[in-house]
Amino acid sequence: MKIAFIGGGNMASALIGGLIKRGVAAADLYVVDSGEEARQRTEKQFGVATGTSIDSKLAGYDAILLAVKPQVLKDVATALQPVLSKQLVISIAAGIRAADLSRWLGGYMQIVRTMPNTPALIGMGVTGLAALPGVDDAGKALASKVLEAVGETVWFDDEAKIDAVTAISGSGPAYVFYFIEAMQEAARQLGMDEEQGRALAVATFTGAAQLAAQSGEPASVLRERVTSKGGTTAAALASFDSQGVKDAIVRGALAADARAKEMGVELGKA
Repeated sequence: MKIAFIGGGNMASALIGGLIKRGVAAADLYVVDSGEEARQRTEKQFGVATGTSIDSKLAGYDAILLAVKPQVLKDVATALQPVLSKQLVISIAAGIRAADLSRWLGGYMQIVRTMPNTPALIGMGVTGLAALPGVDDAGKALASKVLEAVGETVWFDDEAKIDAVTAISGSGPAYVFYFIEAMQEAARQLGMDEEQGRALAVATFTGAAQLAAQSGEPASVLRERVTSKGGTTAAALASFDSQGVKDAIVRGALAADARAKEMGVELGKA
């Protein structure tokens, strides 16, 4: 499995590190990045070869992963088009629809669009994937192997669902951090110092998330088990419900989905 990366930023580094840990040889990885600092960092950290521009060397790779900012992806695709023959193109660029990327690549159809999230940086991410009809089972398996290097993967038949993935798991870490911030503020108001509040809030989220992952039971059941009638948890949840907290979170995620769709249209015109 030979994989080339266009862009050597944080997510590309996470994937490279994950692939090497899973046994992919550094010699089978290659990174193209115009920034000298990014290239030096990648070479030093992983021992992989790097280059400054897209050229015929990429023709020898099984997959080319696009890890650049959405705003420059069209220019990258224009440069990439002449070297494509049968390589799988994997995009992690937020908002760029596979159909637009295919158009920029001259109608190339071997494309998988993905949406990872930032916990991938510590190997605990989750990635939504969708493939164009031109991608066969072997191509999908290759894409899975690449993205599973940084966490779990979830496939979708309908690419439009990737906007929903963006709203739930792509943006989701920010929702969690937002709630942690609120818990830390409550701890402060209850007389705790910053270190104490952070320790309690972060450990609570980590433990609760692991419990949810390992139990296999619905979150609603787990919540009910913590909630004694007339107790402290019930008081907190009643306050949340009276202020529409759950509905606000749902509306926020729906707003993120709507914005993802808007960005797809805007960036597709670029």
